[in-house]
Amino acid sequence: MTKRPTRKTKSDKKQKLNSSGWFNRFASKIAHFSGRPATFMMAVTIVLVWAISGPFMGFSEVWQLTINTGTTIITFLMVFIIQSTQNRDTAAMQIKLDELIRTTHAAHNSLLNLEELSEDELDDLRRKYIALAEQAREDGVDLQDVEKEASRTLG
Repeated sequence: MTKRPTRKTKSDKKQKLNSSGWFNRFASKIAHFSGRPATFMMAVTIVLVWAISGPFMGFSEVWQLTINTGTTIITFLMVFIIQSTQNRDTAAMQIKLDELIRTTHAAHNSLLNLEELSEDELDDLRRKYIALAEQAREDGVDLQDVEKEASRTLG
């Protein structure tokens, strides 16, 4: 008897999403919380309390290790939180840009997925677009005319 390949069910897909979903939700909440002015003020307050307590603790090694250890741990963890949210934001923005390129008739669909190109390929493509812009200016397309047209059509 041959074994049939198993298909992924909707519940398998949901479980995969949920396994990373908790981290995505956690990372988003932490990133949102850490970017608030109140959080910044809380960090400043902690540093001030630490600095003021220095003379009372004789500027001891324990006093120094307290802030060093705390900030190192927080920084280490925040790197992963920020990278996670940045990756998600970048991916979402890229999808939106790809959709705009795809639906704009005058756009080149070859520009989809540019983020997958190497640095050299991106530099080559950028040079081509710089040359196109320079040619357009030489042909009499003025940036002020473009701005006027944009403001006229956008209201």
